[in-house]
Amino acid sequence: MRFKQIDGQPRTFVLVFQTGDELSATLSRFATEQSVTGASFKAVGGLSSVRLAWFNWETKKYEPSVTLNEQLELLSLIGTVALSPSEGKPIVHAHAVIGKRDGSAHGGHLLEACVRPTCELFLTVSPTPLQKFPDAESGLALLRL
Repeated sequence: MRFKQIDGQPRTFVLVFQTGDELSATLSRFATEQSVTGASFKAVGGLSSVRLAWFNWETKKYEPSVTLNEQLELLSLIGTVALSPSEGKPIVHAHAVIGKRDGSAHGGHLLEACVRPTCELFLTVSPTPLQKFPDAESGLALLRL
């Protein structure tokens, strides 16, 4: 993955992922290395595989819903980055819509994705840090304003 800061107010980056990059882990590492404590992002690109999930309210866990191992279009990736005070590091939360060769689409919470040939991601850092705290009802770490 290569990146470049393209603006300073607000701090904005373009990240260009390459074939073989694992999208979720690489983005998390970038957020940690750049000390991102709040951001939003969007991306498009191509993938060779993806695993998506959905949140099961009964079990309070993300459950795998879609696993695809073929050339795919990343039609839309959107998400946030916020700091986990308990872990002291950024948490990436991303949702994706994936397109298949036949024009069908699948969407959900991004677990992992392998880039092929590229993914272009724009990340805008929030001037105010964002924090996620455990929510008793859902069991999720949620933004607290």
